[in-house]
Formats: sequence, structure tokens, C-alpha cells
Amino acid sequence: MEISHSDRQYVAELKPPPLERGIVGWAKENLFNGVFNSILTILIVGFLLKVIPGLIDWALFKAAFFTTGKECHATDGACWSVVTQNIRFIIFGFLPPELQWRPLTSMILLFVLLFFTYYRKFWCKQLVYAWFAGLVIITVLMTGGFLGLERITTMEWGGLPLTLLLTLFGCTAAYPLGVVLALGRQSSMPFVKYLCIIYIELIRGVPLISLLFMATIIFPLFLPEGVTINKILRAQAAIIFFWAAYIAEVVRGGLQGMPKGQYEAADSMGLNYYLTMRLIILPQALKMVIPPTVGILVTA
Repeated sequence: MEISHSDRQYVAELKPPPLERGIVGWAKENLFNGVFNSILTILIVGFLLKVIPGLIDWALFKAAFFTTGKECHATDGACWSVVTQNIRFIIFGFLPPELQWRPLTSMILLFVLLFFTYYRKFWCKQLVYAWFAGLVIITVLMTGGFLGLERITTMEWGGLPLTLLLTLFGCTAAYPLGVVLALGRQSSMPFVKYLCIIYIELIRGVPLISLLFMATIIFPLFLPEGVTINKILRAQAAIIFFWAAYIAEVVRGGLQGMPKGQYEAADSMGLNYYLTMRLIILPQALKMVIPPTVGILVTA
């Protein structure tokens, strides 16, 4: 079927003008859509053109990457040698070089498990079994004492592997505790409700570093003589309690966002509180708060 001249003219009129398309159109709409925004854009671009070349020259071209401390102080650029010379310490801590392959293998295995967990198409029973097997292998590699591997005490743990393990187990354990705290804050029992409120507001009112300081330095002072708790376990507990308080507030927002009709529908079906929360309310509320929960875990 041929298109008439009038139809072609009509289609041509429907096309946006050239300045409304692509990068030019976006810039006109967002950066030059008024006198004030145009002046502000020009000033910012001028500032960046003034600063960025010098910053690149300082950070790359005049920088020292593999030099001694004396040469590093004499350079006019950035001193990256402190990173390159201490990269093993940053990643592995005080672990001897001959044992560093074990935490490196553990990190690679952990990244592989997280990669497959990220994609929903890999979610199956085999992935759960892989996580259990992976955690067992990581435990054996990090601690030793099995299969002829040299024993590594937790005092020798450090660097990136320790950070990843604390983060992984902290997030995993903090989420269910946060859900329990959110439900407790919504409870009709005054004792449970106000106990959860005091805990949440108290923990959220202090920074994480203060909790880590208390767990590492202050808490052992209250223990009986001769009783000690591993430093890593104390730090892990502080991280869990801290994140749980923030997650509780996020989950509480999801619970408050649930329509009243959902509760009424559950009551009409004769469901008790436990079944109502497990089958109807929590699945919907937790799905709604996934974005803010991820934001909390990343920024906390």
C-alpha cells in the first residue's frame, strides 16, 4: 500500500524538531531550560574545565606508584605507593604470605556464590546446597586444622576477607532480627512494643563505630575474670544489632503501608496472627521495602 503525500507530510509533522532529540534535546531540557539554569550550567562547566585537568595531572601523570617513601614525599603528584606497597596487608592483614592463598580462594568462592545468587534464574535447591557447601569450604580454608591445613587463629584474620565475612553474616542475621523488631514495635502488648521502641531508637541514635568500640573495649570489662569472648564474634554481634535496628524501621514502614483490607480479609478467612503475617502481610510488606532495605545495608 502506497502512502500518499498528505500522509507523509502528516508523519513528518509528528517528528520532534532536531533540538528536541538526543543529547542536544536532553541538555536543552535539563541544563538550559532557563536563564538561571543556563548560567549555573556554564559556571559549573567552567569550574570543571579548570579543575579536572589539574586533578588528572596530579593523580596520574605526576603521581608516584612504585617508589620508596622518600621519593614519594619528593614528588609533586599523588603518592599511590602507600597502596601498592601495602596491597597484601590491605587485602590479607597479618596473615603470612604462604597462607594467603586460602583467604584468596575463599573470597573467589564467595564472589562466585554471590554472582549466581544475584540472578533469579539460578535460584533452586542446588544453589542452596552450593551455599552450604561453600560456607563449609570457606570455614575450613579460613580456620584450618583439617585435611592437613595449618591452623589459623581468628587473631590472624584481617583485611578484605574479614570485611566480606562480617558483612555477609551481619546482613543475613540482621534481617530476620529486624523483622522481629518491626513486628514487636507494631505489637498490641505494651511491654513488647516499648521494649522494641527503646532498643530501636537507642541503637539508631549512635554511630556504628561507637558500638564496635563498646563491643571491643567496654564489653570485656563486664565479664567475669577468666571469661573471654572472641573479638570477631563481639564485632559481628555489634554489626548485627546495629543493622537490625535500621532494618526494623524500614520493615515497619512496609507494614504501615499495607492496606487495612488485607488484615480484614485475613480475619474473614479465620487466620490467626501468625498465619496472617506469614502468608499475607509479610510477603507483601517485605517485597515493598526491598529498595530501601538495600540502601540501608549499603550506606550503613
